[in-house]
Amino acid sequence: MQMIPLSRIVGHWSTIQEDRVAIYHDGETITWGELDRQTNKLARAYEALGVGQDDFVTIALPNGIEFFKSTIATWKIGATPQPVSAKLPKFERDQIVEVGNPKLITGVADGAHQGYVTLPTGYEPNQSLSDEQLPEKIANSFKAMTSGGSTGRPKLIVAANPAIWDIDTCRLHTKLKGSMLIPGPLYHNGPFLWAMTALFRGNQITITTRFDADETLMLIEQQKIDIVYMVPTMMQRIWNLPDEIKNRHDLSSLKVLWHLAAPCPAWLKEAFIDWLGADVIWELYGGTEGQGGTVISGPEWVTHRGSVGKPNETCEIIVVNGAGERLPANEIGEVFLRPLTGQGSTYHYIGAEPKAIDGGFESIGDMGYFDEEGYLYLADRQTDMILSGGANIYPAEVEAAIDSFPGVRSSAAIGLPHEDLGNYVHAIVDAPDGIVEADLLNHLAERLVRYKIPRTIELSDEPMRDDAGKVRRKSLRQDRIDKTS
Repeated sequence: MQMIPLSRIVGHWSTIQEDRVAIYHDGETITWGELDRQTNKLARAYEALGVGQDDFVTIALPNGIEFFKSTIATWKIGATPQPVSAKLPKFERDQIVEVGNPKLITGVADGAHQGYVTLPTGYEPNQSLSDEQLPEKIANSFKAMTSGGSTGRPKLIVAANPAIWDIDTCRLHTKLKGSMLIPGPLYHNGPFLWAMTALFRGNQITITTRFDADETLMLIEQQKIDIVYMVPTMMQRIWNLPDEIKNRHDLSSLKVLWHLAAPCPAWLKEAFIDWLGADVIWELYGGTEGQGGTVISGPEWVTHRGSVGKPNETCEIIVVNGAGERLPANEIGEVFLRPLTGQGSTYHYIGAEPKAIDGGFESIGDMGYFDEEGYLYLADRQTDMILSGGANIYPAEVEAAIDSFPGVRSSAAIGLPHEDLGNYVHAIVDAPDGIVEADLLNHLAERLVRYKIPRTIELSDEPMRDDAGKVRRKSLRQDRIDKTS
C-alpha cells in the first residue's frame, strides 16, 4: 500500500516520468513536470486569494488542461474541488454557489458573482510566484459534486474520502502508467472520477471538448488507449457509424471499456461484446453518493443478460415495495443501498436530505429486481415511471426499443396527461435524417406490448441525452405540458 496525499501525487509522478505527457486535449499536451510546476504556482495564487484548508473551489471550466490544473491546485492547498458545467446559465450557477459558499469560483467572468472571488477562463498566475513544492495538506473531502434535487434546487454531494490515494490499488482496472480516454464532461461524477483515479496511477489522460464518435475511435488508435469511459449514448453513436469507419481504426490497444450512468439496451451491449470481445466490456452501477453498487464483466453479463451485477463486497442492496418491505426475486421495487461502514459514511449532502428507510438504507431513485442468483436488474428511475391505465411503464424499456430502429440516434419516452388513462406514452425521437413513423411503429409492435407503444411520436434532430448519458425527462415533459396549457 502506497498512500499519497493528492497535494503530492502529481509531484510523485513528476519525479518518475517528468517528460511523459500527463494530459492530452485537442492536440495540446502538458507533461507531468510542467503540470507539477504550473499547479504549484496556481496553488499559491489561490492561497493569496484566500483559499484555505477544506474550502470549496467551484470549478466552472470546460473540458481541457485548465480544468485539471484548477483541480490539482485546489488539492495542493488542502481545499476541495466542486466542479460545475461551464455552460450553466447564471441562474443555476447562482443556486449552486449559494448552497456551497465557495471561497473561489474559477472559469467565470470577473464580477460574475457579487461577494465571491472569481477567476476567468484562461487565468495565468503571476510568474513571480514560486513553482517549488508546497507544504503537504490533505482536504477532508477530495470532491464535492453537484446534483439536481427532488425539490428542483441543486445539492452538493460531498465525498467522505479525504484527499489521499493508495496508488497501488488497481481501481477500475486502470494500469500503472497506462493511457485512459475520457470523452465525457469532467464536471459529471463519472468522467471526473475515472479521469482523476487514472491520473493518480500515473496514466496519460486524453480528453475531448465534446463527444464525437469517429474522433473517439481515432484517439483510441492514436493515443494507444487501453481504457475508455463511456455511456450508452456514446456507444450507440459509435455503433451508428458506417462499418468502413468503425473498422478503419486499430483498437487493439483497448483492454477495458467501462459503461455506466444510464441503462444500456441489451442489443447494443451485445453488439459491442461481439465487436470488441466480452472481456473488454465492463459495466458499473452506483450513485455519486458511493453507498454501494455493482460491477459486471462482459462474460458474466452474457450468462445474465440485462443484469448490472451482484452487490459489491462493500455494501448491501435491497429491493422494497412502497411499504418498505423487501421483495422476493423477480418482483420490481425501489432499489436501496447501504455501505457496510454505515449510513452517511461515504458522503454527506449540502442542500438536501437522503431518502432513507429503517436500517440506514438509502435510495438514489432507481427501480429494479433481483433474480434467484442475486443479480440485480434495473427497470428505470422511479421518478420517470409512467402510470398509464393502472400499468407501470418504464421509459428505458420503450427507449431501448426505439433506439434499436435504424436511423434513430437517441430518444426519450415521457408520460403526458390523458383524461381517461391518467398518462399516455409520448416519444421524442432524435432522427437527424428522418424516419417513416409507420415503419417505426411496426418495429415497436414486434418488441413492446401494446400499452407500452407510444401513442404519439415527435421527431427531432436534437440529441435527447447529453454527453454524460443523461436525459432530462422531467423538463421535456413539462415543456410539452406548458405548450398545450
